[in-house]
Amino acid sequence: MALRFIFQYPETGGTDADLLRAGAIDEVAATAERCGFDGFSLTDHPIPGNRWLHAGGHQTLDPFVALAFAAAATERLRLLTYLAVAPYRQPFVMAKAAATVDKLSGGRFILGLGVGYNKSEYFALGVDFEERNALFDEALDVLPLHWKGEPFSYEGRHFSARDVLARPKPVQDPIPIWIGGNSKLSRRRVAARAQGWMPMMGSAEMSRTTRTPMLTSVDEVAAAAREIRQSAAEQGRSEPIDLLYSWHLDGDLFDEPERHREELAGIEEAGATWVVVSTLSTTPMATNDFLEAFGATYLSPDGRA
Repeated sequence: MALRFIFQYPETGGTDADLLRAGAIDEVAATAERCGFDGFSLTDHPIPGNRWLHAGGHQTLDPFVALAFAAAATERLRLLTYLAVAPYRQPFVMAKAAATVDKLSGGRFILGLGVGYNKSEYFALGVDFEERNALFDEALDVLPLHWKGEPFSYEGRHFSARDVLARPKPVQDPIPIWIGGNSKLSRRRVAARAQGWMPMMGSAEMSRTTRTPMLTSVDEVAAAAREIRQSAAEQGRSEPIDLLYSWHLDGDLFDEPERHREELAGIEEAGATWVVVSTLSTTPMATNDFLEAFGATYLSPDGRA
């Protein structure tokens, strides 16, 4: 099976427990690699609202710093921000953070980006929520320019870069950008400018909260992915576009593994190239047990679907 698997570090909601109760980042990443995973991901909320955090929101680390830490403990895992909110950061600062992780990891970084939805976080960071789409497109303009390592100029909405130069260059040229979100605008951006798409699967409530249209089935994702890839080809793009599918299991992960392998085969047939999975573990032992069992069941030479 060509599908590759990413382990998303377990989320911790509220404030009563510490995020790292699921295990040290370096140790979890190293175990994921040893168990056959192909990638490791972390999410991004630099300053969430108190009410959001207590109403189902989750704690986060700085994903760039933490992924660099994971890189030092691993050799082949791809390292994904799943996802970083592009308008939260001045784009050159974000470009430098991404280039740093890519350089230190030997070219293993993937920059997963989204527009974001949390108004209170935008306000806390001093970023105009109404400008979010313009700022996102601006970031897509300047990130590749920064990573080229050649002099350039760019006039932004809130900055003026004149004859600037960023070194050292990242290993990858360019660092892959995967864009999250289900909207037509997000999908057009993927087709025109990105190397991957990260659709969001979930309930109507999740769709309302994250301000993105609902996608509820593999068939819907497959149809949208076909449209994205066709549009990319029509624009003269020949590079492959990855599709990251978030696998929410029906039933126990290790109950009826053959049925789950059939489900994974359907996900691959729908055009997915990567699958992201996680667990609700709250101790290092539980996280380790999940990774060991998942690897043996689905990622070993005999178990891989």
